[in-house]
Amino acid sequence: MPSQFVPRSRKVRILATLGPASSSHDMIRDLAEAGADAFRINMSHGTHAEHLKLIETIRSLEKELDRPTTILADLQGPKLRVGRFVGDKALLRKGQGFVLDHDPTPGDSRRVALPHREVFDSVEPGMRLLVDDGKIVLRVATVAPDRIKTKVEVGGTISNNKGLNVPDVVLPLAALTAKDRADLGFALEHQVDWIALSFVQRPEDVAEARRLIAGRAALLAKIEKPAAIDRLDSILELADAVMVARGDLGVELPPESVPPLQKRIVESARRMGRPVVVATQMLESMIVAPTPTRAEVSDVATAVYDAADAVMLSAETASGQWPREAVEMMNRIATRVEADPSHGARVHFTETLPDPTTADAIAQAANTMIGTVSAAAIVCYTTSGSTARRVARERPAAPILVLTPSLKTARRLGLLWGAHAVRTRDVTSFEEMVAKAKRMALRHSVAKGGDRIIIMAGVPFGTPGSTNVIHIVRLVGDELDRYGSGRGER
Repeated sequence: MPSQFVPRSRKVRILATLGPASSSHDMIRDLAEAGADAFRINMSHGTHAEHLKLIETIRSLEKELDRPTTILADLQGPKLRVGRFVGDKALLRKGQGFVLDHDPTPGDSRRVALPHREVFDSVEPGMRLLVDDGKIVLRVATVAPDRIKTKVEVGGTISNNKGLNVPDVVLPLAALTAKDRADLGFALEHQVDWIALSFVQRPEDVAEARRLIAGRAALLAKIEKPAAIDRLDSILELADAVMVARGDLGVELPPESVPPLQKRIVESARRMGRPVVVATQMLESMIVAPTPTRAEVSDVATAVYDAADAVMLSAETASGQWPREAVEMMNRIATRVEADPSHGARVHFTETLPDPTTADAIAQAANTMIGTVSAAAIVCYTTSGSTARRVARERPAAPILVLTPSLKTARRLGLLWGAHAVRTRDVTSFEEMVAKAKRMALRHSVAKGGDRIIIMAGVPFGTPGSTNVIHIVRLVGDELDRYGSGRGER
């Protein structure tokens, strides 16, 4: 028998990355039970066969745990890399010259191949080139069609295939490489729920990915390039969600620029009703240690106080020594912060004005009614998930129980703040709407006898985008006995 679905007590979601440390059935189940709401598969590493095994494991656990579970496939994107070296590495000293060229011969301390013509066509003298996440800094001296002469400003050991960042110019790179297109086709074939698009620079990058996805998955744009910040609102218009990918963003910009940008991205996404994920190095020390630093705890807490929809674990769960403990720690931090009496006020520092639509007006009204009538939960019926997203944008104090006939919709809502999605048959009448909302609220423990709940739906029932009904009801103690338990109901 499947485990009984019990909604999380916290509203922020946890996205856990899978990898060598978390590829087994038992470990993935451990992460789900510890608090992971969604799983990230990093397409930069591993084979399609390995990715398929992860997808199949998550889907089997979905049945065991009786909980719609979200899978995000993260495309590698146009990552720039230097070539290989004799002996696999070389030492660069501050002040020396160093050349990047097209020669595929293994490099040394004087030169190395750079197989990306776009860089040669775009950089100019005086620009910076950052290698290995900024550990090595090169300053461009001269540029020719087949070689870039640089001066080493920050030296160190450079090794095979290290990443290269070009922060001072927008490169004319395709949004999707040949590898990305193959990975995208694989991910869509196996029905992942979200596609993450890496190194977005322009709204056109998002538009191209949307065209290829064609509605088969939701699209998350990763904000990790300075150029994306300049056109953030346009990117948000086209994406279904965004991620504050602080790794590369912190390489291409001064570290002190990242915190205010994180707040700006979170606020912009919230105002536009787009789920926003804060990612990278959140509990980094837990890769090797069973407990985080106090600064890391504060970092996670800041994202929760800012009401990000989700926080993400990367290497902590993918390759770290303490994957379950990392999820448990993130769950404990989020739960404690949300219990802070000041959390509700801080969450609403960002003003989210409703659009002039009936659905937005009802979502705003529901949020107000929670305090007026002390409602325990909002129960919303939805087909596409748009009603749930509108309600979540208001950041209500009560949990959001989402009832949908679409398993695809239920799975996608795993990145949405405060939403607990249940797949169930749609209703056909007002009376059935009320009865099922009561039954499901009790069954899934978001309310108890004597509580009030707020119900949102659309008439005619089953019509996407028709939210036009809001109704308040009080539950009685024997509601499940009167209406039936609903166990096994779909």
